[in-house]
Amino acid sequence: IVEVPVQKQVQVPMITKVQKTVEIPQVEFVDQEVHVPVHKHRHVPMVSVVQRMVDVPQVEFVDRVVQVPVQKQVHVPMIMKQQKMVDVPQVEIVDEYVEVPVHKQVQVPMI
Repeated sequence: IVEVPVQKQVQVPMITKVQKTVEIPQVEFVDQEVHVPVHKHRHVPMVSVVQRMVDVPQVEFVDRVVQVPVQKQVHVPMIMKQQKMVDVPQVEIVDEYVEVPVHKQVQVPMI
């Protein structure tokens, strides 16, 4: 027995690319602009002017003259006492008693 290799043949199909033209329908959008008015609601406050009578107190100024003492500042020089040693010469007093004769005059009346 001899082995014979079996050869299988497979047919592979060839792929070819073919371009086809296809028509795609175009869609057109048509917009219509519609103006819609916008209504805004706002609360506007009402300002009302009311006149009122007001009592205004009368102010009276009473002036009074008050004497204010004026304070002056004076610089007083500071006095410092210093003791100083001084030589005082000693004086000796010598008393000497001298007798002075006294002459008395007597008036004699004449007769």
